[in-house]
Amino acid sequence: MGYTLVTRYASYRTVVFMELKEKIEALFAKTEFENADRDVYEEFKAALRRGEIRSAEKDADGNWQANAWVKQGILLGFRMGKMVEMSKPTETLRFFDKDTFPLRPMSLDDGVRIVMGGSAVRDGCYVAQGVVVVPPAYINVGAYVDEGTMVDSHALVGSCAQIGKRVHLSAAAQIGGVLEPVGAVPVVIEDDVLVGGNTGVYEGTIVRERAVLASGVILTRSTPVFDLVNETVIKSDGERPLEIPAGAVVVQGSRAVTKGFGHENGLSIYCPIIVKYRDEKTDASTKLEDYLR
Repeated sequence: MGYTLVTRYASYRTVVFMELKEKIEALFAKTEFENADRDVYEEFKAALRRGEIRSAEKDADGNWQANAWVKQGILLGFRMGKMVEMSKPTETLRFFDKDTFPLRPMSLDDGVRIVMGGSAVRDGCYVAQGVVVVPPAYINVGAYVDEGTMVDSHALVGSCAQIGKRVHLSAAAQIGGVLEPVGAVPVVIEDDVLVGGNTGVYEGTIVRERAVLASGVILTRSTPVFDLVNETVIKSDGERPLEIPAGAVVVQGSRAVTKGFGHENGLSIYCPIIVKYRDEKTDASTKLEDYLR
């Protein structure tokens, strides 16, 4: 009986979100909007906020797929919104933005620890229970930040970025967002990844579970990654993103320019290097992360 009720509820939710998808796709084709259209958009944004829909999901084969209609819904917010003043009367600094993207409403019941000091969490993102936000951090619209993750000081979670469980985005880590093109998979950081300080992970990159990115590592779709353990070079393949393997420990490296002016002057080019895969020693060195939460 319980299974039947669960199945019926799942089917109901599927129908509801299919209807929402159709409404968003129809609105995206419009050039002028009515009051009722804004109601649809607010329904969509609330579903984003609850984590019921997201801009990308992992399929049965473990591959990440973009939900183009969700990105279209976020873009609708920019088209529908009107510029308004977001400042409070007591604030010296003035803020002006689209009225469709205020700060995300938060309460103690959300179970999110937001340390005092000036972080911003934009409405239309999902922030799960147990997340810690250390100021000044920024989480943009469409982002998905899962349970137990720490967004440290000066860290950025870009629009539509997908952050897994128990991730640590260290100070000044920059996780780029990919809102357009709508069919592109956004940046994904899977469960239990440690992203070091001043690290940048940008368009066209997926970091698989339990990987470690040392401080200062920069990753983009066009960045070749040299795997010393397996003696191979990891690159993006056509439309597929660059994927850092599960458990990889990535550090900054360089490779010599082999010809021309660069060679004559002893120049090198930055490249990330996988020096090992996560082991007990790595786990012990990252254990402190548990206490910070």
